[in-house]
Amino acid sequence: MIFVTDLFGGEGYVDLSRPGDEIHSLIVIDKLLFAGQSRYSNLWRNCVKLLLLPVQAVKLRRILDKFPNRVVHAHPMYYMALCLMAGIKYVGTPQGDEILIRPGRSRLYKYFCRRVLQEASAVIVDSLQMKNGIEAIAGVNAHVFQNGINVDDIFQYRMPNKRERVVSIRGMEDLYRISEIVEIRNATAASTPLTFIYPFADATYLSELRPHFGPQDNDLGRLQKHEMYRLLSESLLVISIPRSDSSPRSVYESIFAGACVAVTYNTWIDALPPCMRSRVFVVDLADSGWLSHAVGFAKRIVEMPFLASEQALELYDENRSIGKVVEKFY
Repeated sequence: MIFVTDLFGGEGYVDLSRPGDEIHSLIVIDKLLFAGQSRYSNLWRNCVKLLLLPVQAVKLRRILDKFPNRVVHAHPMYYMALCLMAGIKYVGTPQGDEILIRPGRSRLYKYFCRRVLQEASAVIVDSLQMKNGIEAIAGVNAHVFQNGINVDDIFQYRMPNKRERVVSIRGMEDLYRISEIVEIRNATAASTPLTFIYPFADATYLSELRPHFGPQDNDLGRLQKHEMYRLLSESLLVISIPRSDSSPRSVYESIFAGACVAVTYNTWIDALPPCMRSRVFVVDLADSGWLSHAVGFAKRIVEMPFLASEQALELYDENRSIGKVVEKFY
Protein backbone atom coordinates (compact mmCIF):
# COMPACT_ATOMS: atom_id res chain seq x y z
CA MET A 1 0.00 0.00 0.00
CA ILE A 2 1.20 3.50 -0.81
CA PHE A 3 0.02 6.78 0.69
CA VAL A 4 -0.36 10.12 -1.10
CA THR A 5 -0.92 13.27 0.96
CA ASP A 6 -0.46 17.03 1.13
CA LEU A 7 -0.43 17.22 4.92
CA PHE A 8 1.70 15.58 7.60
CA GLY A 9 1.71 17.62 10.82
CA GLY A 10 0.32 21.12 10.25
CA GLU A 11 -1.72 23.04 12.85
CA GLY A 12 -0.14 21.05 15.66
CA TYR A 13 -1.21 17.62 14.42
CA VAL A 14 1.06 14.68 15.13
CA ASP A 15 2.71 13.12 12.06
CA LEU A 16 1.18 9.61 11.93
CA SER A 17 3.53 8.23 9.28
CA ARG A 18 5.80 5.37 10.31
CA PRO A 19 9.28 4.29 9.20
CA GLY A 20 8.85 2.01 6.22
CA ASP A 21 5.64 3.61 4.94
CA GLU A 22 5.75 4.34 1.22
CA ILE A 23 4.55 7.94 1.02
CA HIS A 24 4.36 10.13 -2.06
CA SER A 25 3.90 13.82 -1.36
CA LEU A 26 1.79 16.33 -3.20
CA ILE A 27 2.65 19.96 -2.50
CA VAL A 28 2.92 19.74 1.30
CA ILE A 29 1.07 22.62 2.94
CA ASP A 30 2.16 22.12 6.58
CA LYS A 31 4.33 25.24 6.64
CA LEU A 32 1.58 27.36 5.06
CA LEU A 33 -0.85 26.70 7.90
CA PHE A 34 -1.36 28.27 11.31
CA ALA A 35 0.49 26.83 14.30
CA GLY A 36 -2.79 25.81 15.98
CA GLN A 37 -6.45 25.25 15.23
CA SER A 38 -9.17 27.90 15.25
CA ARG A 39 -12.06 29.16 13.13
CA TYR A 40 -9.57 31.32 11.24
CA SER A 41 -7.07 28.50 10.68
CA ASN A 42 -9.86 26.30 9.28
CA LEU A 43 -10.87 29.04 6.84
CA TRP A 44 -7.26 29.66 5.81
CA ARG A 45 -6.57 25.93 5.32
CA ASN A 46 -9.62 25.57 3.08
CA CYS A 47 -8.54 28.58 1.00
CA VAL A 48 -5.02 27.17 0.56
CA LYS A 49 -6.36 23.77 -0.48
CA LEU A 50 -8.80 25.26 -2.98
CA LEU A 51 -6.14 27.49 -4.54
CA LEU A 52 -3.79 24.53 -4.95
CA LEU A 53 -6.44 22.11 -6.20
CA PRO A 54 -5.55 22.28 -9.96
CA VAL A 55 -1.80 21.96 -9.31
CA GLN A 56 -2.31 19.13 -6.82
CA ALA A 57 -4.50 17.29 -9.35
CA VAL A 58 -1.69 17.40 -11.93
CA LYS A 59 0.84 16.21 -9.37
CA LEU A 60 -1.47 13.42 -8.23
CA ARG A 61 -1.89 12.24 -11.82
CA ARG A 62 1.89 12.09 -12.29
CA ILE A 63 2.35 10.09 -9.10
CA LEU A 64 -0.40 7.57 -9.82
CA ASP A 65 0.60 7.06 -13.46
CA LYS A 66 3.57 5.15 -12.02
CA PHE A 67 1.13 2.56 -10.65
CA PRO A 68 -1.04 1.33 -13.54
CA ASN A 69 -2.61 -1.59 -11.61
CA ARG A 70 -3.98 0.56 -8.84
CA VAL A 71 -7.06 0.91 -6.68
CA VAL A 72 -7.31 4.46 -5.33
CA HIS A 73 -9.18 4.94 -2.05
CA ALA A 74 -9.66 8.68 -1.55
CA HIS A 75 -10.73 10.23 1.72
CA PRO A 76 -12.03 12.65 2.75
CA MET A 77 -13.97 14.69 0.15
CA TYR A 78 -11.04 16.92 -0.87
CA TYR A 79 -9.02 13.94 -2.11
CA MET A 80 -12.08 12.58 -3.91
CA ALA A 81 -12.33 15.95 -5.71
CA LEU A 82 -8.61 15.74 -6.52
CA CYS A 83 -9.10 12.36 -8.15
CA LEU A 84 -12.09 13.63 -10.12
CA MET A 85 -10.11 16.60 -11.40
CA ALA A 86 -7.15 14.37 -12.24
CA GLY A 87 -9.34 11.94 -14.18
CA ILE A 88 -8.55 9.01 -11.87
CA LYS A 89 -11.05 6.30 -10.87
CA TYR A 90 -11.53 6.20 -7.11
CA VAL A 91 -13.34 4.60 -4.23
CA GLY A 92 -14.35 7.39 -1.86
CA THR A 93 -14.97 7.78 1.87
CA PRO A 94 -16.33 11.19 2.94
CA GLN A 95 -16.32 12.41 6.54
CA GLY A 96 -19.51 12.84 8.54
CA ASP A 97 -19.81 16.63 8.43
CA GLU A 98 -19.09 16.62 4.69
CA ILE A 99 -22.43 14.87 4.19
CA LEU A 100 -24.51 15.68 7.25
CA ILE A 101 -23.73 19.38 7.78
CA ARG A 102 -21.96 21.22 4.96
CA PRO A 103 -24.45 20.52 2.12
CA GLY A 104 -27.13 22.26 4.18
CA ARG A 105 -24.99 25.37 4.52
CA SER A 106 -23.97 25.93 0.90
CA ARG A 107 -25.71 25.17 -2.40
CA LEU A 108 -22.39 25.45 -4.21
CA TYR A 109 -20.78 22.90 -1.89
CA LYS A 110 -23.79 20.61 -2.31
CA TYR A 111 -23.43 20.77 -6.12
CA PHE A 112 -19.75 19.79 -6.06
CA CYS A 113 -20.42 17.19 -3.37
CA ARG A 114 -23.02 15.59 -5.64
CA ARG A 115 -20.60 15.51 -8.58
CA VAL A 116 -17.80 13.96 -6.56
CA LEU A 117 -20.06 11.28 -5.09
CA GLN A 118 -21.65 10.38 -8.42
CA GLU A 119 -18.29 10.00 -10.17
CA ALA A 120 -16.88 7.60 -7.55
CA SER A 121 -16.72 3.94 -8.54
CA ALA A 122 -17.93 3.18 -5.01
CA VAL A 123 -18.60 5.15 -1.82
CA ILE A 124 -17.93 3.66 1.61
CA VAL A 125 -19.43 5.13 4.81
CA ASP A 126 -19.65 4.06 8.43
CA SER A 127 -23.34 4.50 9.22
CA LEU A 128 -26.86 4.23 7.85
CA GLN A 129 -27.27 7.96 8.48
CA MET A 130 -24.38 8.70 6.12
CA LYS A 131 -25.73 6.24 3.56
CA ASN A 132 -29.13 7.94 3.64
CA GLY A 133 -27.54 11.39 3.41
CA ILE A 134 -25.60 10.41 0.29
CA GLU A 135 -28.70 8.90 -1.27
CA ALA A 136 -30.56 12.18 -0.68
CA ILE A 137 -27.75 14.38 -2.04
CA ALA A 138 -26.54 12.36 -5.02
CA GLY A 139 -28.77 9.35 -5.52
CA VAL A 140 -25.76 7.09 -4.85
CA ASN A 141 -26.08 3.78 -3.01
CA ALA A 142 -23.18 3.90 -0.53
CA HIS A 143 -21.78 0.80 1.19
CA VAL A 144 -21.76 0.70 4.99
CA PHE A 145 -18.62 -0.64 6.71
CA GLN A 146 -17.43 0.33 10.16
CA ASN A 147 -13.97 1.93 10.21
CA GLY A 148 -13.32 -0.21 13.25
CA ILE A 149 -11.20 0.27 16.36
CA ASN A 150 -8.00 -1.33 17.61
CA VAL A 151 -9.60 -3.91 19.88
CA ASP A 152 -6.34 -5.71 20.70
CA ASP A 153 -4.64 -2.52 21.96
CA ILE A 154 -7.67 -1.43 23.99
CA PHE A 155 -7.90 -4.80 25.74
CA GLN A 156 -4.24 -4.52 26.79
CA TYR A 157 -5.15 -1.55 28.99
CA ARG A 158 -8.33 -2.96 30.50
CA MET A 159 -7.59 -3.54 34.17
CA PRO A 160 -9.79 -3.74 37.27
CA ASN A 161 -9.09 -0.10 38.10
CA LYS A 162 -11.37 1.94 40.28
CA ARG A 163 -13.33 3.99 37.80
CA GLU A 164 -13.91 7.61 38.81
CA ARG A 165 -13.21 9.88 35.83
CA VAL A 166 -15.97 11.67 33.97
CA VAL A 167 -14.54 12.43 30.54
CA SER A 168 -15.45 14.70 27.63
CA ILE A 169 -13.85 13.01 24.62
CA ARG A 170 -14.94 14.91 21.49
CA GLY A 171 -13.44 17.87 19.63
CA MET A 172 -13.15 21.13 21.56
CA GLU A 173 -15.51 23.17 19.38
CA ASP A 174 -19.14 24.25 19.24
CA LEU A 175 -20.35 21.26 17.19
CA TYR A 176 -19.61 18.96 20.13
CA ARG A 177 -21.39 21.10 22.76
CA ILE A 178 -18.55 21.01 25.29
CA SER A 179 -19.76 24.30 26.79
CA GLU A 180 -23.13 22.66 27.52
CA ILE A 181 -21.36 19.87 29.42
CA VAL A 182 -19.48 22.41 31.53
CA GLU A 183 -22.60 24.52 32.06
CA ILE A 184 -24.77 21.65 33.29
CA ARG A 185 -21.98 20.34 35.53
CA ASN A 186 -21.50 23.78 37.13
CA ALA A 187 -25.24 24.15 37.67
CA THR A 188 -26.16 20.67 38.95
CA ALA A 189 -23.04 18.66 39.84
CA ALA A 190 -20.36 21.16 40.84
CA SER A 191 -18.44 18.57 42.87
CA THR A 192 -17.94 16.33 39.82
CA PRO A 193 -14.54 17.02 38.19
CA LEU A 194 -14.36 16.73 34.42
CA THR A 195 -11.46 15.47 32.32
CA PHE A 196 -11.21 16.95 28.82
CA ILE A 197 -9.45 15.11 26.03
CA TYR A 198 -9.92 16.05 22.39
CA PRO A 199 -8.34 15.27 19.03
CA PHE A 200 -8.55 18.92 17.94
CA ALA A 201 -9.58 22.27 19.36
CA ASP A 202 -10.85 25.62 18.21
CA ALA A 203 -8.42 27.87 20.10
CA THR A 204 -10.99 30.68 20.44
CA TYR A 205 -13.70 28.34 21.73
CA LEU A 206 -11.30 26.78 24.25
CA SER A 207 -10.03 30.14 25.55
CA GLU A 208 -13.62 31.34 26.08
CA LEU A 209 -14.55 28.11 27.91
CA ARG A 210 -11.52 27.74 30.21
CA PRO A 211 -12.64 30.37 32.76
CA HIS A 212 -15.66 28.16 33.46
CA PHE A 213 -13.60 25.06 34.26
CA GLY A 214 -13.63 23.92 37.88
CA PRO A 215 -10.49 23.86 40.09
CA GLN A 216 -10.30 20.04 39.87
CA ASP A 217 -10.97 19.78 36.15
CA ASN A 218 -8.26 18.23 33.98
CA ASP A 219 -7.61 19.65 30.50
CA LEU A 220 -5.37 17.01 28.91
CA GLY A 221 -5.86 17.99 25.26
CA ARG A 222 -4.87 15.54 22.55
CA LEU A 223 -3.50 12.21 23.79
CA GLN A 224 -1.62 9.48 22.00
CA LYS A 225 -3.73 6.36 21.51
CA HIS A 226 -2.05 4.34 24.25
CA GLU A 227 -2.51 7.26 26.68
CA MET A 228 -6.17 7.55 25.76
CA TYR A 229 -6.79 3.83 26.18
CA ARG A 230 -5.17 3.90 29.62
CA LEU A 231 -7.33 6.87 30.63
CA LEU A 232 -10.51 5.22 29.32
CA SER A 233 -9.71 2.13 31.40
CA GLU A 234 -9.93 4.42 34.45
CA SER A 235 -13.10 6.20 33.31
CA LEU A 236 -16.55 5.87 34.83
CA LEU A 237 -18.45 7.91 32.25
CA VAL A 238 -17.49 9.26 28.83
CA ILE A 239 -19.67 12.04 27.39
CA SER A 240 -20.40 12.65 23.69
CA ILE A 241 -23.33 14.96 22.87
CA PRO A 242 -22.58 16.53 19.45
CA ARG A 243 -25.16 18.38 17.38
CA SER A 244 -24.60 15.86 14.57
CA ASP A 245 -22.89 12.48 14.44
CA SER A 246 -22.61 9.45 12.18
CA SER A 247 -20.58 6.67 13.82
CA PRO A 248 -18.44 7.88 16.73
CA ARG A 249 -15.22 5.86 16.90
CA SER A 250 -14.22 7.35 20.28
CA VAL A 251 -17.52 6.20 21.80
CA TYR A 252 -16.91 2.65 20.61
CA GLU A 253 -13.38 2.77 22.02
CA SER A 254 -14.78 3.93 25.37
CA ILE A 255 -17.25 1.04 25.52
CA PHE A 256 -14.61 -1.56 24.64
CA ALA A 257 -12.41 -0.04 27.36
CA GLY A 258 -15.20 -0.80 29.84
CA ALA A 259 -16.60 2.68 30.45
CA CYS A 260 -20.21 3.81 30.28
CA VAL A 261 -21.04 6.45 27.67
CA ALA A 262 -23.57 9.31 27.81
CA VAL A 263 -24.76 10.31 24.35
CA THR A 264 -27.57 12.17 22.63
CA TYR A 265 -29.79 9.93 20.54
CA ASN A 266 -28.69 9.09 17.02
CA THR A 267 -29.48 6.22 14.67
CA TRP A 268 -26.05 4.59 15.16
CA ILE A 269 -27.23 3.59 18.66
CA ASP A 270 -29.90 1.31 17.19
CA ALA A 271 -27.23 -0.66 15.30
CA LEU A 272 -25.21 -1.53 18.43
CA PRO A 273 -25.02 -5.15 19.60
CA PRO A 274 -26.70 -5.69 23.00
CA CYS A 275 -23.39 -5.94 24.88
CA MET A 276 -22.49 -2.40 23.71
CA ARG A 277 -25.99 -0.90 23.89
CA SER A 278 -26.24 -1.85 27.58
CA ARG A 279 -23.43 0.62 28.41
CA VAL A 280 -25.09 3.57 26.65
CA PHE A 281 -27.04 6.21 28.57
CA VAL A 282 -29.14 8.30 26.16
CA VAL A 283 -29.21 11.91 27.33
CA ASP A 284 -32.22 14.21 27.22
CA LEU A 285 -30.63 17.67 27.18
CA ALA A 286 -33.95 19.22 28.25
CA ASP A 287 -33.58 17.38 31.58
CA SER A 288 -31.42 19.55 33.84
CA GLY A 289 -30.43 16.49 35.84
CA TRP A 290 -29.06 14.48 32.92
CA LEU A 291 -25.45 14.51 34.10
CA SER A 292 -26.29 13.27 37.60
CA HIS A 293 -28.56 10.59 36.15
CA ALA A 294 -25.82 9.48 33.75
CA VAL A 295 -23.24 9.23 36.54
CA GLY A 296 -25.63 7.16 38.64
CA PHE A 297 -26.32 4.84 35.70
CA ALA A 298 -22.58 4.50 35.02
CA LYS A 299 -21.78 3.54 38.61
CA ARG A 300 -24.17 0.60 38.31
CA ILE A 301 -23.08 -0.48 34.84
CA VAL A 302 -19.29 -0.49 35.31
CA GLU A 303 -19.60 -2.97 38.15
CA MET A 304 -20.06 -5.51 35.34
CA PRO A 305 -16.99 -5.98 33.11
CA PHE A 306 -17.52 -5.43 29.40
CA LEU A 307 -17.53 -8.72 27.50
CA ALA A 308 -17.46 -8.21 23.74
CA SER A 309 -19.76 -10.54 21.85
CA GLU A 310 -18.76 -12.15 18.57
CA GLN A 311 -21.23 -9.80 16.86
CA ALA A 312 -19.49 -6.75 18.39
CA LEU A 313 -16.07 -7.99 17.33
CA GLU A 314 -17.29 -8.75 13.82
CA LEU A 315 -18.65 -5.21 13.48
CA TYR A 316 -16.04 -3.11 15.27
CA ASP A 317 -12.67 -4.90 15.24
CA GLU A 318 -10.69 -2.87 12.70
CA ASN A 319 -8.81 -5.92 11.41
CA ARG A 320 -12.07 -7.60 10.47
CA SER A 321 -13.73 -4.48 9.05
CA ILE A 322 -10.70 -3.50 6.96
CA GLY A 323 -10.50 -7.06 5.71
CA LYS A 324 -14.08 -6.82 4.43
CA VAL A 325 -13.34 -3.57 2.58
CA VAL A 326 -10.18 -5.01 1.01
CA GLU A 327 -12.00 -8.16 -0.08
CA LYS A 328 -14.88 -6.25 -1.69
CA PHE A 329 -13.18 -3.22 -3.24
CA TYR A 330 -9.44 -3.84 -3.56
